[in-house]
Amino acid sequence: MSEPLGRLGSRSVHRIGYGAMQLAERAAPPRDAAVAVLRRAVELGVDHIDTAEFYGDGLANDLIRAALWPYPGSLAVVTKVGARRDGQGALVPAQRPEDLRADVEANLRRLGLERLAVVNLRRLDARPGIVATGDQLVDLDSQLAELVALRDAGMIEGIGLSGVRPDQLRKALPVGVACVQNLYNVLDRAAEPLLTECSTHDVAWVPFFPLGSAFARAARVTEHPTVIAAAADLGVTPGQVGLAWLLAHDPNTLLIPGTRSAEHLAENMAAADIQLEATTMAKLDALAAPVN
Repeated sequence: MSEPLGRLGSRSVHRIGYGAMQLAERAAPPRDAAVAVLRRAVELGVDHIDTAEFYGDGLANDLIRAALWPYPGSLAVVTKVGARRDGQGALVPAQRPEDLRADVEANLRRLGLERLAVVNLRRLDARPGIVATGDQLVDLDSQLAELVALRDAGMIEGIGLSGVRPDQLRKALPVGVACVQNLYNVLDRAAEPLLTECSTHDVAWVPFFPLGSAFARAARVTEHPTVIAAAADLGVTPGQVGLAWLLAHDPNTLLIPGTRSAEHLAENMAAADIQLEATTMAKLDALAAPVN
């Protein structure tokens, strides 16, 4: 795998990491298989793992601890707060400052960590996913103040944002923002203005649904004819083309593709070494017009 090329707050990390959600939700694999995938990810050079306490109601974090504790010193374990599971297992908002603190503490306990590399605040202002209402409609300043207090207490290294608008990022910049996670891929570039804002301020861009998602009711990148043709020309998979495009499109991009398969994991990691020619990039760029 290529040398570290990305920055995640104060850390240098490989540009392709790993997202743990698929190990804990929707047809999750057997525990032994999930643990094996996590261990293989680190063997292949992953030093950035993305998780959340609400992934499988704690299952993702349990698996990460079972697979990797004691953690390599180079490993950045990143989580997100802003939602949790209720008594029936449904995902519900948890946006109030006291909710954020409780969820940071829950992540630390279950993962067996004293400090999290980054905690992403998942705002719930708009879809995809659940939307905050009632007393869960919390102003961003109050949330940031709580995360800064947790950082000052040594429980967090970096503060990230997820599901935000460019104006919200600009508002948060004075406290220090390590990364932003929003929906974005070669077929859905609605968040391009936010990516531009991240690039301007040297904030890591960590797109979720990098290959599209049925959950987001969006087209799947791997099924688009142009992507399939580019993959055939290069002798790689359509998924690798979709990931390689993201890496080539902006140097601040870090990826956290998830998978339940060790074979698919290796394919994802190999995308870091794929070089897309200018003509291929132009064809892929034309698949979705950026929003200005």
